[in-house]
Amino acid sequence: MGVPLASVTITGRQSTGFHGDPLVPRLLLARRLRALRESAGIGRAEAGLAIGGSDSKITRLELGRSGCSEHDVAALLTLYGADGGERTTLLALAEQTTARPWWHADADIVPVWVRSYFTAEQAAKLVRTFEPQFVPGLLQAEEYARALIDRIYPEREVERRVEFRMRRQRVLRRRPRPLNLWVVLDERALWRPIGGPATMRAQIRHIIELCKRPNVTVQIAPGGICGRVEGDGPLTLVRFPQQGLQDMVYLERTDSALYPVRRVEIERHWHVFNTLVTEAAPPERTGRILAGILATY
Repeated sequence: MGVPLASVTITGRQSTGFHGDPLVPRLLLARRLRALRESAGIGRAEAGLAIGGSDSKITRLELGRSGCSEHDVAALLTLYGADGGERTTLLALAEQTTARPWWHADADIVPVWVRSYFTAEQAAKLVRTFEPQFVPGLLQAEEYARALIDRIYPEREVERRVEFRMRRQRVLRRRPRPLNLWVVLDERALWRPIGGPATMRAQIRHIIELCKRPNVTVQIAPGGICGRVEGDGPLTLVRFPQQGLQDMVYLERTDSALYPVRRVEIERHWHVFNTLVTEAAPPERTGRILAGILATY
């Protein structure tokens, strides 16, 4: 069965899905292979036969949802009549799709449904996220992260998971181009006591410090604004630095995630986020709002 056109859903009960191949090389390869196939006037079924597969295999490949061996890529390039220079470039790209992702050593604690987003986050130039319940992972102070993780996972896993989350945040300090992060945070997340008053004070101070970075913007939204988001859950949008790559939409749910891929769906979620931005307090007020909340703890 082919990949659904509206979205891709991954749950903890599935053994298939995103296997952690580096996402950007896969997407770049997928985009170019599709363009070459269409330019050659070749259907997906014919392309699938050339590599001993089906049209659904070509569909998954052209969506960047599955990897492809260098042998299969070479066969497709021959079928499509790719010239020598492009052939060399795309075969090198195919080789990159087999490299291990940054989270590979911790794959046992990284849920299947979030792996593609984690890979994308590290490769992105811009991430915009709305969080209705908790401080998002990229903004979490260590003690807040520890208290939150301790509520969910066995004690033996807590420190390892905290270290992983702190390592993930290095993307905000990446050189030479750190990730640009824009967060709209429901104010109620800051009133939800995670770990007690001391932990919350440290967390709020941490956000205040992060807001001093030129690549981090945080807006505080009035409680209940999450009704605009599909499923009333978190909404995350990813934009890549490579020109022509489609933005990623990541909708995290309990033990699953949605990755809408239709252009109209992606544009709709951008519209939702931009609406949240206009309804939240402007970034220049964030410091005062946080200071007021901090004073109550």
